[in-house]
Amino acid sequence: MTTLQQVIEQTKIAGNKAFVPYIMAGDGGLETLKPTILKLQEMGVTAIEVGIPFTDPVADGPTIEQAGERALAEGVTLRKVLALLASFRGEIQVPLVVMTYFNPVLAFGLEAFAKACVVGGIKGLIVPDVPLEESAILRDTLNPHGIDIVQLVSLTSPPERIARIAAASQGFVYAVTVNGITGARASFADDLNDHFARLREVSQIPVLAGFGISTPEQVVSMGVLSDGVIVGSAIVTALHEGNLEKVEALVSASKDLFQKSTL
Repeated sequence: MTTLQQVIEQTKIAGNKAFVPYIMAGDGGLETLKPTILKLQEMGVTAIEVGIPFTDPVADGPTIEQAGERALAEGVTLRKVLALLASFRGEIQVPLVVMTYFNPVLAFGLEAFAKACVVGGIKGLIVPDVPLEESAILRDTLNPHGIDIVQLVSLTSPPERIARIAAASQGFVYAVTVNGITGARASFADDLNDHFARLREVSQIPVLAGFGISTPEQVVSMGVLSDGVIVGSAIVTALHEGNLEKVEALVSASKDLFQKSTL
């Protein structure tokens, strides 16, 4: 098993569901990245998804898009983020997963990017605009450096494609819970139970639910269906507003979830 997968499995053994917050690196200035990561790991998150600002974030809704624009206005780049992470790598105790688009990686240079990820302590990579059929270029370069390529599975994927994506994904399978872009949702489709049951049947690695999850109640309901949750827009908003209590409430909802789901 990879380090990222091991940490998620250990969370399960401890009686919790994985909680992975998404943060936009450099939202509020690059100097906020270190204290944000250290505070989140103090709260007990399983891993942290570190978003890289990009000018054309096709998978992101308004909240994360605006956070990216704020970070870009601060001059934040992929290279600067990885260099900063490397500067305090010894203080980071949870796996970091970079979420970026392919253009910044290509501009960086694949091999140079892989080496910078190693120095920065990156354990996983999510690139939403690289489909399964094109993802070998990432695996071939990053896997030898111990970096997982996490694949996304949509609600509209047919069963045979779900099985292929689950087989190719590393670390965990990112199960998208809504049709469309990121952003808080008031409700979810009624057939998610069946979708997650099929996905977990064919996946040999943990399945995490993401997109639209924004309340402690949704963390619980999606955590019951999956091995954990990824929360993005709600975390980005709370951090932007300085509302750490909201972040703590979301993280706490994932604790003891195996026991909660049987009450």
